[in-house]
Amino acid sequence: MTVFLVGAGPGDPGLITVRGLELVRSCDVLVHDRLVAPELVDEAPVDALRIGREPLSQDEINRLLVWYGRRDEVVVRLKGGDPFVFGRGGEEALALAEAGVPFEVVPGVSSLSAVPAAAGIPVTHRGLASQATLVAGHDPDALDYGALARASGTIVIFMGLAHAGEIARRLLRHGADPGLPAALVSAGTTGVQQTATGTLAELDRLAGELEPPALIVLGDVVRLSATLAAEAAMIAGR
Repeated sequence: MTVFLVGAGPGDPGLITVRGLELVRSCDVLVHDRLVAPELVDEAPVDALRIGREPLSQDEINRLLVWYGRRDEVVVRLKGGDPFVFGRGGEEALALAEAGVPFEVVPGVSSLSAVPAAAGIPVTHRGLASQATLVAGHDPDALDYGALARASGTIVIFMGLAHAGEIARRLLRHGADPGLPAALVSAGTTGVQQTATGTLAELDRLAGELEPPALIVLGDVVRLSATLAAEAAMIAGR
């Protein structure tokens, strides 16, 4: 059989792809991330083996996928967002390839665009941003702050909430504009989504108002949030 690396989408269980949901509903083994919506985990067959990602290491997950992939079973590795966007799906695919286990990647809706969109922020917008820079913020020392401070367009920072203040300070030391529009979106696309907007200089304070998981968005496109999010809320309330 085949191991399927499936993107579950950014949080809202309704944002999984049709193909992804079909596989979840027909799997024998489901290995799922902690942040995957419980409603999606519940879509697995009653007799399917369900294995939570926590507290297993990545190496242990890789070995599990190889082990079950070699048996006559359908294995679904259900990952938040898209498997290949900060999902370590590439590492799992390599482990399966090296073990000779067939696999298929089923892309998912990435938080890169979906979470800002849910807050009324288009990642690109004519006249404001023609490019987007994507970085992981869980290790502040790994970032190139000089390049980020000079980057045009939009900067989207995954896993950066805990280090938001440090990231902002380093960007400012490298010449970033203190007034650069900034937004943090917590639990994006879900019913408990929260959004805080301000400037880069205020990022530390804004981060203190939210809980993980959260995405940080920097750039002029953030200014559109006040209009677009409000209009969307009005339409939804009609």
